[in-house]
Amino acid sequence: MEMEYKVLDKGFLRLVEFMGGDNSVVQSARVSYGSGLKGEEKDKKLLFYLMENEHMTPFEHSVFKFHVKCPIFVARQWFRHRWGSYNEISGRYTEYKDEYYLPEKLRIQSKKDKQMSEFGDVEEEKVLIKKMQDIFEKSFEVYRELLEKGVARELARIVCPLSTYTQFYWTVNARSLMNFLRLRLDIHAQYEIREYAKCILKIFKEKMPWTYEAFLTYCVKNKENYPEL
Repeated sequence: MEMEYKVLDKGFLRLVEFMGGDNSVVQSARVSYGSGLKGEEKDKKLLFYLMENEHMTPFEHSVFKFHVKCPIFVARQWFRHRWGSYNEISGRYTEYKDEYYLPEKLRIQSKKDKQMSEFGDVEEEKVLIKKMQDIFEKSFEVYRELLEKGVARELARIVCPLSTYTQFYWTVNARSLMNFLRLRLDIHAQYEIREYAKCILKIFKEKMPWTYEAFLTYCVKNKENYPEL
């Protein structure tokens, strides 16, 4: 059964397929010695040993396939994680729906770290959000007009804002998934992609509870940077 979470205002994250699990990690490791599973206590101990000592290839034998709907600017950050396979909806072949991300609240630049933002008081916040909405709607109005006049989809799409929702499939092994979580759950990551990472963490915990526990124990440094963990 698919696991699905609503994210942001119009997005979602859905687990489509899963292969492997904690036992798969153990089996992949023990094949080196021509053996397999030896019971929960020994198997879990081995998995923790692998994580602690950074023997990570056995974790590559568990694979997640996600269907993601997110704003384009979130997808562009996501695709920086190259140890995975992606297929995204194409604006050359398909017309974009008039769907865009509109934040409920605006954030200010962090005074502690120039790479971070934080929620705070923004002067005339509601007015500014309305202006964002107006320009997004105008962009899609022009997009539709271009298409109606016969302009090719691949060219008309360039007026669409970065807030436009896109969709893609992401197939990733557990090792790469943990790297994604380590980076995108950190408070230095952008708020919007962190919201997706939180949902992935829930799925990861359910599907691979031992690996999840070992990940928290050995891979997550600076625990203060991970308020969700």
